[in-house]
Amino acid sequence: MKRIRKISRNIKKQCMGMMLGAILALSGCGSGAIQEPTEVVSEETTEAEQESVQVMELELPDNRVDDNNRMYYEVFVYSFADSDGDGIGDLKGLTERLDYIEDLGCNGIWLMPVNASTTYHKYDVTDYYAIDPEYGTLEDFQAFLKECEERHIKVIMDLVVNHSSSKHPWFTEAAEYLRALSPEQEPDLTECPYVDYYHFVKGEADLSGYVKLEGSDYYYEAQFWDGMPDLNLGSEALRTELEKVMSYWLDMGVGGFRLDAVKEYYTGHPDESVEVISWIVDYCKSVKEDAYIVGEAWDSQNAIEHYYESGIDSLFNFPFAQSDGIIAKSIRSAGDGKAGRALAEDIVDYHTMIRDINEQASDAPFLSNHDVGRASGFLGPDLEKVKFGNAVNILMGGNAFLYYGEELGMVGSVKGAPGKDENKRAPMYWNDNGDDGMTAGPPDMDEVVHRFESYEQQKEDNESIYHYIRNIIRIRNAYPQIGRGIETVAQEIEDGDIVALWKEYDGESVLLLMNNSDQEKAVSIPERDGRKLELGAGLGISGEELTVEDGTLTLTPFGVAVLK
Repeated sequence: MKRIRKISRNIKKQCMGMMLGAILALSGCGSGAIQEPTEVVSEETTEAEQESVQVMELELPDNRVDDNNRMYYEVFVYSFADSDGDGIGDLKGLTERLDYIEDLGCNGIWLMPVNASTTYHKYDVTDYYAIDPEYGTLEDFQAFLKECEERHIKVIMDLVVNHSSSKHPWFTEAAEYLRALSPEQEPDLTECPYVDYYHFVKGEADLSGYVKLEGSDYYYEAQFWDGMPDLNLGSEALRTELEKVMSYWLDMGVGGFRLDAVKEYYTGHPDESVEVISWIVDYCKSVKEDAYIVGEAWDSQNAIEHYYESGIDSLFNFPFAQSDGIIAKSIRSAGDGKAGRALAEDIVDYHTMIRDINEQASDAPFLSNHDVGRASGFLGPDLEKVKFGNAVNILMGGNAFLYYGEELGMVGSVKGAPGKDENKRAPMYWNDNGDDGMTAGPPDMDEVVHRFESYEQQKEDNESIYHYIRNIIRIRNAYPQIGRGIETVAQEIEDGDIVALWKEYDGESVLLLMNNSDQEKAVSIPERDGRKLELGAGLGISGEELTVEDGTLTLTPFGVAVLK
């Protein structure tokens, strides 16, 4: 096991090591022939070392379209990459690592909050127009956007409008005004319009989630923490202000927003929350037609279905994610003869639900994020299951999201503090030395013990999680049907251990097969519309060869194949 400790703030910045290719896979040939290895050698690599860095490149075309169907990489800037040696990740460090994200195959980045804030997590915004000084300057952010634009990487920002910081000038001015009122006086919005920006209640408040405003007779709503007072999104004055905020960032080049905590816009009143989402979506689209808006509605499928009525592009797929989600449960039942087929049916049903409400909307699947445990925790220590869980997430369709470090199998909890927020946001595991951009992590983070190697080591290992996920993304990028296609369960594949999905897009279909078992499977290759299918791409969990002989595909344990 490898350890990441809280390291000192005087980390020396060094150059990033070379980034190498991908593990074994198959090209589009009916015979199942294997691509010859492509040798990639650094200029600094000696002749004796060349054999150790020979890697197998996945030879597939890049058929991505520059639109809103993307592979997103979620970044917590604080822990990602440090450019100035203070132990805190920053925008310059992130910009320096864009080649890494691009090479991974991601063409979208979700930035967790980067606005000015008082905390490490930065969900308590003090200035919606400013970049937090710990992360850099506005010029750094603009330089980052420019580099992303050149790489055709779409950037979406966390838009935190359910609440602000209690240190935000809107709240401090409203609080000061209310404290100065006599018991008989009522607030006058012409004197202090900011009172209307929040939910203030006079007298004893028996409402859940309300906090006493010290020095006054008032209470204010704060569903998460007294340092994050809830905004009154029914205020027209506030909406006008927030429209200016959204325009500011969209005009600068941001491609859209991730909406934090949408079901808490009006806690316990989903219809009102849906109306707020609709307002945000409509306004953003009026400013930038191709703005992508994805919302966090941490709830059941029935509740999420209701939020899709807002017209939003995507909502994060919580029913399939995290330790108790459909993906993890299916993999824990691997080999039972039915979990693979059931997972395929669940995917089809969920995506049909979305399309029935809004044909233009798409799913936003994820396996883990900053609020839940990482996959190596709830699927590990079994390396095969960690890999396969990520493959299902990336290939199931829609706009897939990958939390930074998942491609390395990073852990997000430690013994004795499994749910601690800081531990889920540990430093990106670049290396074991604590240099070359490594951060110190959040101030109260515990020691985190990783199950798998650092990027520096995994990049040299064909069987690493890094190379596996990199190649799964390449398969996704080669076949637009995977992310965009309308799915049906492939009834021709009778083995219940196999996740078998037809995916059709733009008049063309592919058959996606994912073996949810630790046993080898022989699959008789079916026809489609009277035409024979051929192997388009295949990936064994540990680099095994996939073979086709006499019309039969041998699908390795937890193997993945695309037939075209």
